[in-house]
Amino acid sequence: MIDGYAELDTVRLHYVEVGEGPLVVLLHGFPEFWYGWRHQLEPLAAAGFRVVAPDLRGYNRSSKPVGRAAYRLDALAGDVRQLIEERGEARACVAGHDWGGAVAWALAMAHPEVVRRLAILNAPHPRRFRQAVVRPRQAARSWYMGLFQLPWLPEFLGPRVFPFKDDPRYREAWAQPGALTAMFNYYRAIPPRTRIAPVSAPTLVIWGRHDAYLTLDVAEPLRSDVPELDRVVVLNTSHWVQHEAPEEVSRLLAEFFALP
Repeated sequence: MIDGYAELDTVRLHYVEVGEGPLVVLLHGFPEFWYGWRHQLEPLAAAGFRVVAPDLRGYNRSSKPVGRAAYRLDALAGDVRQLIEERGEARACVAGHDWGGAVAWALAMAHPEVVRRLAILNAPHPRRFRQAVVRPRQAARSWYMGLFQLPWLPEFLGPRVFPFKDDPRYREAWAQPGALTAMFNYYRAIPPRTRIAPVSAPTLVIWGRHDAYLTLDVAEPLRSDVPELDRVVVLNTSHWVQHEAPEEVSRLLAEFFALP
């Protein structure tokens, strides 16, 4: 496994890379960093892929631009498009979990030419989430999103309310200068409306049934939005599906990404 830095137009992204073969890009969610995919890196490399897991902008060792506007989805998706090009490829298979899944959806809608296959882990399609968040069950699970949009209070609470707070690797990443504010700026930059376009890439959804933040009914996107939906696989895990079912997630991703 190697560490590297990709010099993009406006940010510098840290990444880890392992393996040789077709490119796979793994996008982490909140409040993680590349390390959230540690269980999938070697298995995917062993399956014949070149795997790149970046720290998204604002996280860990990547650039942390100032201001919430720097964390809009169009900017985040643009980073991934440029990362694929910087790694010397025209297209990649892309997997995203949580906020990484939101970025992956945005990438596939705005830059379909760079996404060969798309895998989404516990991150609803924006239309599904928009429909669900006005209903009581999902609204109750989304309460923290409003909290995370407030000024200074989320940073004050900080890692005390995060999962994985006992892992020193996570604590080190959160302690990087500017990291906490940058991470919460993902929530502060959420637009009132999201532009939606059809996703043309073949798409696999992997979902943890016992997600505390998302109801199960948002797992499957509408076929009109994702006409090449392959399937939705529901596993007996929480939101942190790639941690709790690492072997199954690695197998599903390797099999799906190997398809022509």
